[in-house]
This record gives sequence, C-alpha cells and structure tokens, in this order.
Amino acid sequence: MSAQNPRPAPEPAPASPATPWSATVRRGADGVLAVGGLPVTALAERYGTPLYVLDEADLRARARAFADAFGEAFADLGGGADVYYAGKAFLSVAVARWVHAEGLRIDTTTGGELAVALRAGVPGEAIGLHGNNKSDAEIERALRAGVGRIVLDSLAEVEQVAAVAARLGVRAPVMVRVTTGVHAGGHEFISTAHEDQKFGLSLAGGAARAALDAVAGRPELDLLGIHSHIGSQILDLAGFEVAARALLALRAEIAEQTGRLMPEVDLGGGYGISYTGDVAPPTPHEVAHALADVVRRACADLGTPPPRISVEPGRAVVGPAGLTLYRVGTVKPVRLDDGAQRRYVSVDGGMSDNIRTALYDAEYTAALADRRSTAPLVPARVVGKHCESGDVVVRDVALPDDVARGDLLAVPATGAYGRSMASNYNLVPRPGVVAVADGQARVLVRRETEEDLLALDEG
Repeated sequence: MSAQNPRPAPEPAPASPATPWSATVRRGADGVLAVGGLPVTALAERYGTPLYVLDEADLRARARAFADAFGEAFADLGGGADVYYAGKAFLSVAVARWVHAEGLRIDTTTGGELAVALRAGVPGEAIGLHGNNKSDAEIERALRAGVGRIVLDSLAEVEQVAAVAARLGVRAPVMVRVTTGVHAGGHEFISTAHEDQKFGLSLAGGAARAALDAVAGRPELDLLGIHSHIGSQILDLAGFEVAARALLALRAEIAEQTGRLMPEVDLGGGYGISYTGDVAPPTPHEVAHALADVVRRACADLGTPPPRISVEPGRAVVGPAGLTLYRVGTVKPVRLDDGAQRRYVSVDGGMSDNIRTALYDAEYTAALADRRSTAPLVPARVVGKHCESGDVVVRDVALPDDVARGDLLAVPATGAYGRSMASNYNLVPRPGVVAVADGQARVLVRRETEEDLLALDEG
C-alpha cells in the first residue's frame, strides 16, 4: 500500500471470508453503519467516542465455531481436544461468561485476568494460568481456585510452584512451555517461539527436557504435558506442523526412556484475522482439521497414542467482533516529498486506545461511518490526539475528500488488544466497551473519566 494508491475500507460483507467487519455490521440506506441492529450514530451519541463496540452475536459464533471444529476434528483421536480462549486479547466478566457458555475454557496470564475469569463464574478446572513471571500470590490464588493447569515457563518456576503447592497441601497440575525454534506470524516482537526471547524453555538447548525431568521428580506437581506457542497473526498453518511434530517427538522420547507418556500437548494459538480485507484467514474448521491431521500422522509415525490436544485462540475469537468509533477533529492536507498529498485525519483517540500500529506497524483500515459520500477518494492517514509523531491509528487508507470535523469513523477488527493494551498516555481516559446484540446495547466496561484519573493522584 502507498500514499499514492491506498485502499479504501471494504464495505461490510459478512459472507466474505476476508471481511474485517463483524457479522452484523450493515450500512443502511442513509449511509450509517449499524452493528447488532443499532446505528453507530446512536451509540456515539449515547456513549461518546472513542468507543469500543463488541458484536456479541459475532463473538459468540466465533467461539462456538472453534469449540465445534475441534470437537469434530479430534473426535476420532483418543485424547480429544480443548479450546482455551486467550484472555489477553480482551477479557471482561461478560466476555468470559460468553466464551465459556459457548464451550471454551479460559487462558489467563496474570492475577488480574484470573480474577476476572473467577468473577465471571468460570470454574477453576476450566481456567489455565500462564505467564513468564508468576508471583507466589498468583500461583496460590490459582491453586486455591483449582485451576486446570499452570504453564511453567522456567526451571525456577518448577521449584516455585512446587513450594506453593506443598505449603497448601495440594498437587499442582502443570505443563512445561517448550521453545521449539519455530516462529511464525507478523512482527518480530510478536513471534514467540524463536530462541532469543523471554518465553519458554529451549528444546534444542536441553532446558525443556531438564524442566520436564525436574517436574517428574516433584511429588507436589502433576505433569500434564508440554506446551508451545509459535507466534501471532499466523495465516499459514505450516509452522504448526513443524512445532507439533517436535513436541510429539519429545513426548515419545520421554515415554520410551522413562515409561511416562504425557497425556496432553498444547499447540498454542496465534491464528490470524483480516484487518484490511486483503487476506482470507484460515477458518476454525481448517485450523482444527489441519492440526488433527498432523497429530494423527505424527503419532502414527512415532507409534504413540495421540494426546489430548489444546489450543488457545484469542484474536481469532474477539478481534473481528470489535470495532472502534472515533469522532473526527482536525483535517489537514500534508504535501509529501514526492509531490503527492496526504490527508491527515485526526480523531479523538489514538495510540492510547490502539497502540498496535505504533508498536507493531500493524495495518488497519477505516470507513466513514455516519453518512455516505460521493466525494472522490483521497490518500489519508488517521492519527490521534497524542503528543507523538508515531501516534497513528491507520497508516494508509483512502477516505472521501469531504471528510470533515464531526464525522464518525469506524476502524474494524479492533476487538483484540485495543482495550487490553490501552493506556492513559497524555492523561487521556480509556474508552468504554459496549456490547450490542439484537438491537440492544449495554456497557461491559465503563468509560474512564478525569475523576478516575485524579482519584489515583495522591498529590
């Protein structure tokens, strides 16, 4: 994409596998976008902007699609499969309830995420605790809640979790996160399986095997299996086959040498979505059947029975279900070095509600949301109100030439990581999250106010 030839946002087309819009988004005869039967103009008037809008029906359908697909794909493999929703993408009490009701478990990475899942009434056995630097308090809370698994990320955590479990008089169910050397997906900083990074224990370097042997030697720990996560925003499933074969080979090797056949293997998540309408990501059905085929063939080659498989989609469940509404402020033409002109469209949010463009060079698109325009399309950049030149929401998009102060813009595919990574930079209050379904809206997370910010300031 270039400033001379940027792409406009595709119109909502729920039947298109490449659409970045959630399933209920429609543009009415008056040109106003609607979500879940509600016009965005009404949402903006009632709840203000910026505003995160979640399409409840779409989110639930995506969660159910993963549960159904993996249940079907692994039905004839002895171990079966579990799908954990990666709560780091976005977690609230309502979202935790929705995904659990649709058949998913919840993967948490901090005490805060664990607290939300428990507040939602998700039973402990349906929750996992992840993270590379767990505190004793987080581990204790997880064990007291009876979580289904704790994923160990270092040799030190073997002793740490065992000590907490011994103090509580319980046996902790654990998995060991293995770094397979396979990495896939987008930006280097969100590829999480190469060796030089903070997550996991190296398979090639022997740390993974050392941790597994250490766990087996601790009676306070119940070794469920091994875990891997190879990256994020993955559109090509080939990397999963390489990683899965490495994990299953390690499992078979340990079984042959020790007689212990670990019952579970987690293949992680990171499944990609469409952000701009130019790619068609793999469907839950395609992901599930591809992974089932890999596990079936690899276990047959190794002569071991298949383990119970688990996966952790997050972005693929909530990302496409969300959009962000902004109100346009300053619109400024800027001449570029090559003589071309770009329209800088400033909105009332920015990097405080979506840091991914600045952090990962992520691509998004945007559309005029409150009217239809017949004006010619011009190269534009959607930017925020923060005191940073890198405060960009959408780097390159074609918008109508008559976009002006007061217009509403909608940025699709922001359900994942927008609110989760939001900040108060420049002391801007974080937007609220509103869910829409069947013509009704309700607040899931209320908008912050200046009073909230001042209440934290002890002077």
